[in-house]
Amino acid sequence: MEELTLKQYRRMVDEVIEFRKLNGKMPKYAVVEGCKISRKDYLNMIENVNKFLLETGRNPGRVEIGSTHERGYKSCEFITH
Repeated sequence: MEELTLKQYRRMVDEVIEFRKLNGKMPKYAVVEGCKISRKDYLNMIENVNKFLLETGRNPGRVEIGSTHERGYKSCEFITH
């Protein structure tokens, strides 16, 4: 998975915000349909979407998942059970 739909992105942001409300800090990662997204990457995604919204006045159709090469994975790390 290299990108999220707007619906997936919004759900991820809602879960991150809820986690912060309950725990007083941001989660180390977010999980979207088994895709583990690092804090650095989801914060970058939020920043990029906010910038896009301010520049264009609309939401993007899709949101690219940032890369964290130093962690050893390109887009996300799939969680297996």
